[in-house]
Amino acid sequence: MMRQYELVERVQRYKPDVNEALLNKAYVYAMQKHGFQKRASGDPYFSHPLEVAAILTEMHMDEATIAVALLHDTIEDTSATRAEIDELFGPEMGKLVEGLTKLKKLDLVSKKAEQAENLRKLLLAISEDVRVLLVKLADRLHNMRTLGHMREDKRLRIAEETMEIYAPLAGRMGMQGMREELEELSFSYINPEAYRMVKGRLAEFLTRNKHVLGDIEKALSTLFEKYDIHAEVKSRQKKPWSVFRKMEAKALAFEQLSDIFGFRVIVDTVEDCYLALCAIHTTWSMVPGRFKDYISTPKQNDYRSIHTTIVGPSRQRVELQIRTREMDDIAEYGVAAHSVYKDSRGNQDAAVAISKDTNAYAWLRRTIEQLADGDNPEDFLENTRLELFQDQVFCFTPKGMLIALPRGATPIDFAYAVHTDVGDTCVGARINGRVMPLMTELKNGDEVDIIRSKAQVPPAAWESIVVTGKARSAIRRATKNAIRKQYSGLGARILERAFQRAGKTFAKENLKPVLHRLARKDVEDVLASVGRGELASGDVMKAVFPDYKDERVTQVQPKQREEGWSRIRNAAGMLFQIPGRASRRDKGSLPKDGAVPIRGIHSDLPVHFAPEGAVPGDRIVGIVQPGSGITIYPIQSPSLTAFDDQPERWIDVRWDIDENNKERFPARVSVTCINAPGSLADIAQVVASNDANIHTLSMIRTAPDFTEMLLDLEVWDLKHLNRLLSQLKENASVSDARRVNG
Repeated sequence: MMRQYELVERVQRYKPDVNEALLNKAYVYAMQKHGFQKRASGDPYFSHPLEVAAILTEMHMDEATIAVALLHDTIEDTSATRAEIDELFGPEMGKLVEGLTKLKKLDLVSKKAEQAENLRKLLLAISEDVRVLLVKLADRLHNMRTLGHMREDKRLRIAEETMEIYAPLAGRMGMQGMREELEELSFSYINPEAYRMVKGRLAEFLTRNKHVLGDIEKALSTLFEKYDIHAEVKSRQKKPWSVFRKMEAKALAFEQLSDIFGFRVIVDTVEDCYLALCAIHTTWSMVPGRFKDYISTPKQNDYRSIHTTIVGPSRQRVELQIRTREMDDIAEYGVAAHSVYKDSRGNQDAAVAISKDTNAYAWLRRTIEQLADGDNPEDFLENTRLELFQDQVFCFTPKGMLIALPRGATPIDFAYAVHTDVGDTCVGARINGRVMPLMTELKNGDEVDIIRSKAQVPPAAWESIVVTGKARSAIRRATKNAIRKQYSGLGARILERAFQRAGKTFAKENLKPVLHRLARKDVEDVLASVGRGELASGDVMKAVFPDYKDERVTQVQPKQREEGWSRIRNAAGMLFQIPGRASRRDKGSLPKDGAVPIRGIHSDLPVHFAPEGAVPGDRIVGIVQPGSGITIYPIQSPSLTAFDDQPERWIDVRWDIDENNKERFPARVSVTCINAPGSLADIAQVVASNDANIHTLSMIRTAPDFTEMLLDLEVWDLKHLNRLLSQLKENASVSDARRVNG
């Protein structure tokens, strides 16, 4: 176990003016508080916070962060309190230790809602102070290094949690070294057999190609000397998890991988990066499509480097990364490599400001904004995971603004990345000057011009096309708003009719004073609840007019449900009688005043049709279905008996067909035909020749001579249906054709 003076010496190597008193006090306090506590390995518990502190010294973190690492388990696992730490170390460190304590019991592979809540807490804590992330990741890394002492089921759970959240989060914050070690340790527990196989093959490959690597390294060094470029060249081997993931994703054998080894070229300045690139490309051929300049366009995690692949010495493919020493530090340590908390003048606020201007923090801020947009926990978790695991492409607006997107992104993702309003009104896109489908996958360097229309509403189907969390959240939100608007419109019509029946005039302002009685937050919520069938119109009337009595209930008191068909016909007439209006039992079209207009299946109201269907020309009635809108029935449907004792669910409706935008409607018919080859073809021919459509077909009874079929058709109106039935009856293969419940 590292001693007190050794910890101080570690920090002194990179920060000579270290506050030794702070480190000594934190070391002694944590050691005393943890006392004789033991870890699962049998080691003193204090060895854990000490190792976490040691990991942070490798990142050259300041003494305050090291002290927080020493103290991070004291509130959770000892008698220490926040007040005590505030008094001894100051309120700022007390806040950090308490924040880490709240995150101690993260369980990101449990139920989705709990996962989302824990991830939300973690990201919010990180957004306030980067040291929370650094200590949390160092804590997780040491736990992974000692995971072998845990029970097998717990090992697997923690490894999956690390692979799923912590490793990609480290990558998103630019801490590539941390990410690779977390992934490798997790991989060894999640799939130990594959891990051993890949690790063994890598070792064999290194032994077999050691001289080749040496030759390439020597050739590169000689080249840079020739061009008077001061450069350090070192080979790097892909990690087991990276190799395995590529083999799985591209269905490749180990022998087919061409980039198991690469070379990193470290130079002094940005100018030297491009000089080195020039020297390399003028000496060896570049592999087309394998050049990326992340210096001019850094990744979102602040990663900067030039990537290129050449056909180098011995005619082998060689993958190269060219960067400065500062870029190399940032690639290795991410946010920890910035000047955060390292200001020699002790200007910590300035350092925090620098950290929050990094691209890594910009991503974090956008992720936190999704929380404010009201996504449910599961959506937030899913969207954040999507962004954590995605690589990137870089595209441009027509004005030259750079937009970074996950690989596989579409113009819809691009539109939402520019602004939510741009995404919501997107109807098309020009990619590099050409109009392209919205599902086109964007590539690096594409210029994307979004075509917009104020009349557009994002289709729900877009959710399956996009890959960014922001786009997915916005589409879901727009879809919910559109559905809410439908229900709100239906609710308004229902209430207008209820007010009219009571001799009152409906106005939305009437609902504002009684929102508390209805337990709704605003008027639109009331209307939507009525439209969904969650709130009865009578309850709203009673809230607005306490003396109101629903006469329909007293008029309709069913004596026996078994009275059946004839009684429901009479009950329907009673339900919809309004002074001065003809009864439903009278012949002729339905009265239009006060009735909800039904335009079709794709109208602006949440409308569904009964299984037997209904077509224009039918006399119809609507039944409110809680949570799904209204279902339209023909007035003669026996199914209506099921709602005879629920008069509050009956809605007066009428057809309102748009002649300029006609659509087919559902109708069910029963056809009895001769059981002979070709009979079904004859029936299908009659349906097709009459411009109708068979939606579904089922055989309900087959005898030696006859077959009875049930057809769900789509027809224009009642006349169209009757003409079709007449021609079916005239067909030689058909014995009988009739409408079901017609």
